[in-house]
Amino acid sequence: MTAETGTAGQADQTWGRRLATAARRQSQAYGPERSLRGYLGAIAAFAAYSVALAATARATGRRLPGRIEPLDLVVGAAATFRFSKLVSRNSVTSPLRAPFTQYAAPGGPAETLEEARGSGARRVIGELITCPFCVSVWAAATYTAGLALCPKATRLGATGLTVLAGADLLQLSSTILTDAATRERD
Repeated sequence: MTAETGTAGQADQTWGRRLATAARRQSQAYGPERSLRGYLGAIAAFAAYSVALAATARATGRRLPGRIEPLDLVVGAAATFRFSKLVSRNSVTSPLRAPFTQYAAPGGPAETLEEARGSGARRVIGELITCPFCVSVWAAATYTAGLALCPKATRLGATGLTVLAGADLLQLSSTILTDAATRERD
């Protein structure tokens, strides 16, 4: 090891320590109940997932679609909505969330509201999987990549979720109408 290499290595370590110290200070100033480090980990995980999807497309020789059909956008939006609610709120999927969450209250029909528990990565995962908006980001990325990687299977799965979203809308509408009719009789 030369003096120059040693000095460069020390400078890198010093820079790294300063960066880590600044990040700790920033996280503490932001609020101790929030894990900026955990959120950075979530961002890194999403970036890695996106890179893996792109690498898979490249390795399999898949080309990006020339254009996305309007129906794919509508079906994709409905499917992403329904999938995110299924993952983040449905009662039946609560055992999958349980390691990261705790029950807080009943939600809408067939839904539970949960709170993230623990600290660090466990808490961040709990926050992400109880947030339908957060789950939607991952679902939309998966749907979009699916249109390039395996469009037939993606459209079939999205169609099923869209039909489920439509059935939910009809169920909720029926419940609202029935409740309104009951209130009028009383």
